[in-house]
Amino acid sequence: MRIEIRLFAGLRDRAGSDRVTVEVPDGARVADAVAALRWLTGDLKVVMAVNREYAAPDTALHAGDELALIPPVSGGAVEPAAIHARVSAEPLEPERLIRFVGNPRAGALVSFLGVTREVPALEYEAYVEMAQSKLREIVSAAAERHGLCSAAAEHRIGTVGLSEPSVVVAVSAPHREEAFAGAREIIDVIKAQAPIWKREEGEWVAGASPLAG
Repeated sequence: MRIEIRLFAGLRDRAGSDRVTVEVPDGARVADAVAALRWLTGDLKVVMAVNREYAAPDTALHAGDELALIPPVSGGAVEPAAIHARVSAEPLEPERLIRFVGNPRAGALVSFLGVTREVPALEYEAYVEMAQSKLREIVSAAAERHGLCSAAAEHRIGTVGLSEPSVVVAVSAPHREEAFAGAREIIDVIKAQAPIWKREEGEWVAGASPLAG
């Protein structure tokens, strides 16, 4: 499959043209096109835009797509946030998450623990595979929205005794406003959307549909 790729800034100067053509096999993905242009990009970290949207390396390419090779932009490099999310049947370790979000760029670190209160224990059940994916999605979205340096969340399943944490959130950010806002968003959205259920004294605690509203 023959595809034409638009070039900008330094890549355009290197190629001596604002467009180049490469051959990739049918069924090729973005990574294949980038590999075919290694002669041009060298060690430069580049990404591909497909139909005017940034694309992942495994994005499929099709005839007629509008393709562009994007070099680093002038706004400056921003280190992506370190992300951690987990659903666990083991006791949670808040200190480990706090260590995880430590970052030299951070001037603020906020952690939140949701603990069992007033009853001897709570029972948690989850659609584990979906909950794990949802937690990561929630943490990643909050990190991007609030410019967090690092963010982590873990939720317990099984029996959680009195005063033990059932959920832990920890984030770091350059300033306290972003850190507080990011941590608050993560816990609020986990409570609203993660497929995790709580049983208290033999009764499942009523909640709202995650798709409501």
